[in-house]
Amino acid sequence: MVKKEVTVLNATGLHARPASMFVQTAGKFKSKIFVVKEGNTINAKSIMGIMAGGISQGTTIEIQAEGDDEAEAVDALVQLINDKFGE
Repeated sequence: MVKKEVTVLNATGLHARPASMFVQTAGKFKSKIFVVKEGNTINAKSIMGIMAGGISQGTTIEIQAEGDDEAEAVDALVQLINDKFGE
């Protein structure tokens, strides 16, 4: 399992378009991917889970992945957040 902490930097957090981009990116990988926020584990491939997670700007989350492409999956999602979803 690979885990990395990252702080959400974009203005809207993981809502609407950024949430959709996050879930689409997670869906490209075979690994099981989860977002952990304040002890709550959310399936990173579930748009409803991500949107309901209340992940706003300034929130620190942990991205976890387990599977054949776990490192690539975590790196891609961390990069997406660090790039502020292209904003």
